[in-house]
Amino acid sequence: MSKFNTTPGSRVTRRSLVAGAGAAVFTGLVAPVMATAASAAPQPGVGNRPQNQRPEYHFSVPDNWKNDPQRPIFVNGEYLYYYLYNADYIAGGGGTAWRLATTVDHVSFRDRGVAIPKFSNTNGDCWSGSLVVDDQNTAGYGKGAVIAIVTQAPSGAQAPYLWYSTDHGRSFTSGGNAPVLPNPGAPDFRDPKIIWDTDRHHWLLVNAEGHKLGFYTSPNLHSWTRVGEFVRTDIGTLECPDLFTMAADDGTTHWVLGTSANGKGRGLPATYAYWTGSFDGAAFTPDHGDPHWLDWGFDFYGAVTYPDHLASGAENPALRRAIGWANFWDYPHNTPTLVTDGYNGDDMIVREVRLIHTGDGYRLASTPSAALASYVSRTNALGDIQVRGTKDLAIRSGAYDLSCDLVWDPAAAPSNIGFEVCRAPGGGRHVDIGAFLRGPYCYVNRRGTVNPTGGESQTPFNPSTGKLTVRILVDRTSVEFFIGDGTIVHSHRVFPLEGDNGIRLYANDGQATFQNLTIREIRMH
Repeated sequence: MSKFNTTPGSRVTRRSLVAGAGAAVFTGLVAPVMATAASAAPQPGVGNRPQNQRPEYHFSVPDNWKNDPQRPIFVNGEYLYYYLYNADYIAGGGGTAWRLATTVDHVSFRDRGVAIPKFSNTNGDCWSGSLVVDDQNTAGYGKGAVIAIVTQAPSGAQAPYLWYSTDHGRSFTSGGNAPVLPNPGAPDFRDPKIIWDTDRHHWLLVNAEGHKLGFYTSPNLHSWTRVGEFVRTDIGTLECPDLFTMAADDGTTHWVLGTSANGKGRGLPATYAYWTGSFDGAAFTPDHGDPHWLDWGFDFYGAVTYPDHLASGAENPALRRAIGWANFWDYPHNTPTLVTDGYNGDDMIVREVRLIHTGDGYRLASTPSAALASYVSRTNALGDIQVRGTKDLAIRSGAYDLSCDLVWDPAAAPSNIGFEVCRAPGGGRHVDIGAFLRGPYCYVNRRGTVNPTGGESQTPFNPSTGKLTVRILVDRTSVEFFIGDGTIVHSHRVFPLEGDNGIRLYANDGQATFQNLTIREIRMH
């Protein structure tokens, strides 16, 4: 939980945005959706609110508000996922706690309640940070204690504070009212991310400090020494840093430095930026100047990655997972789920992330969690469908996983190929996902339906191959577009009306084949 520039020259605190939730203003485009949903027949939910906008298979907060994910940790055979939570959001109250959910498959989560209440000590509410399992008792709270280094801001001065748990992460106690890393007078000093540096046998902390990420080391998690920094001045305020090593698909090992950043001023995303490179314990040296981006959509902010664990409990060096907040600070309160379901806060799908070697260096490649296949309620294997113009499918669903290869003749290529999803019965509302071959670029265009801001995200591709592998996840109020090898993903919030669940195929100015088109409908309950 921290400061964020919503527009050039402005400084709006993320905390004040949450605190102002009681007076949230919805655009005229969203208001009719809320009125329509609120007038539906009551169903099980919060009070009399119908449960008709909550996602089927994406994580959502039980009530009120959530924002930043905190990096999950592995304890006793399950993953502990904490996130920032405001139980007083709908009533107009401010501040965030740390709430806990657990999972074993990264798709189904079980709510465990609040682990660190807000305003439970004199340092105020709790913002973003990270957790580690202290197997060697370096902090003095016992072997296996869970240590959280959390941002708090008494009197407005952001700093990391230590909290500890001796009940396997279910509840936490403050480790003291003094910060473990005092703020030297910086306006931005937050979101500490801690790892164990196996090469140098000490704890390493990465801290977000405006346009730089500070590196600190510690033997005991209590006292920290600054050893270096990484500076970027062209992608906005840096937040929620990330640092880890991965084994690539060619057997080499690399360091990866990530951060939530805002590249909008340069025509880049405002999601999770990352660099591959080397780290000597004090300085990170990137392999490339401009960052790569884990997502090119508009709604994948505050993302964190976390290790996969083998059956032995050891970390899998070749696989990590990533989870991102399905929202953005330009429009944090603009969601119909406040009225329909009494909450505001979803995540995008947990991804499996691998490091692959491409013709242009190393990239993180994403795929939806493999366990998603366990929740398929119906598989529609449609085979190869040739399309010239448009074709409406008989399948209607609000929650599904679509995959196929788009194939065309490069010598007689159509101008535009893709899908209308979240399509209204009359066709007046829809989200367009596909490839504009005359660009050439892939895109998600949400202008045709109710959405926070309109707009279209685009990424270049090469149409000369005559083939594009696509995977699309639709889950009521979100769409995610995985392209090719997964190095490019577009994640978006959308707000279709109930019944906007049709699917149309299109190939404009030519013909294309939707090869091996498969639509897997998903149901969790």
